[in-house]
Amino acid sequence: MKVGAFFFGGVEMSDAGAGAPAPMDRRFTNDECWAATLDYVNSAVEADRLGFDSFWTTEHHFQYEGYEVIPNGLQISTWIAARTQNIRLGAMFNVVPQWNPMRLAEDFATLHNLSGGRGMLGVGRGTVPREVLHLNDKGVSIGSHDNPDQASADDFNREVFEESMEIVRRALSQETFSFQGKHFQIPVPGIPDRGSTVKDLTLIPRPIYPYEIWQAVTSPPTLNYVPVVDHGAVFWNQHYSFIERFWNTYGEKYHEAHGLELAPHEKRMLVISVRIEDTYEKAVETATPGHDEFWKFLGPYGWSRGYMGDDGKPAKPGLIPTLDESIENKTILLGTPEQVAEGVQFYKDLLGLEYLTIFPHLLGDPYKKADEQMARFMGEVLPLVH
Repeated sequence: MKVGAFFFGGVEMSDAGAGAPAPMDRRFTNDECWAATLDYVNSAVEADRLGFDSFWTTEHHFQYEGYEVIPNGLQISTWIAARTQNIRLGAMFNVVPQWNPMRLAEDFATLHNLSGGRGMLGVGRGTVPREVLHLNDKGVSIGSHDNPDQASADDFNREVFEESMEIVRRALSQETFSFQGKHFQIPVPGIPDRGSTVKDLTLIPRPIYPYEIWQAVTSPPTLNYVPVVDHGAVFWNQHYSFIERFWNTYGEKYHEAHGLELAPHEKRMLVISVRIEDTYEKAVETATPGHDEFWKFLGPYGWSRGYMGDDGKPAKPGLIPTLDESIENKTILLGTPEQVAEGVQFYKDLLGLEYLTIFPHLLGDPYKKADEQMARFMGEVLPLVH
């Protein structure tokens, strides 16, 4: 099993939990956010020392409230690569509509080559309108497949994302490339250059090592897209039965698109929150503040729509789950090392799981707690999984 670690990169919070303060009422200083960034890098170095296969960063902007303070996962991963030996480095996720696609391809290729082929290109469509609306020139925002009021924003975001990714794939893989779409024309028609006009472009640098593209999959339209374009699929924060259905559907659609039968584990990754303590009761006690802070922040953005409602269908938008609901949905594995290993084994048996990424840094936790959780997972949990 290949085990990764994924951190949001937030500031330590002494008052994490349900209730006050409201997420937007917090304001951390620049010094506090930068201290969290340095702690984040140190945890990546620790993950490498502990033998993790991968470390996953985030891309978020303008978050004075301190939840996610890393704006450029590719840049910070390049710095991490210089301080580590073996660990592979990716982002969950580079928010593609916030990038010029050619700049995204250039920056990824630079990380990948400098790290000796340890880069992974993680891509997604975004979560926070405050970020995406200020970082693109096309008026792209964040929509929701599950909310009819946001359908047009979701469609627009998806169109720009898919055109951008076509450009990224061409730029990374072809000696010369061009693209003519609804939202992008590359090169811009009619550019004069030394007595002629520009007909195509060449990305410098391109990857000199094989590379992977991984994408978040949370909705049926994305599930229809990802296997066709040969991206790996990342599943997180969904009821285990929904993940099983999406997991198997990915394999079926991949076979339809490419004529290849994947093994059950191939090109699919599970992300799961963990909390390991000496007793179940202690795990509940220490996990509750960070868990509740996570959902207080992200529930209103629709992140819990992968939970199961009372009717057995996906939960309605806006659900803010309790820890008990997360335990029931199996979006967090919690308890003694033996109990967490039992949860990992459940998913391994259910999915044929090989790529597992843990989320060991619950919102507001000290980074030393996350480092402890990584060490306990590798030393006490993983040896119990067969």
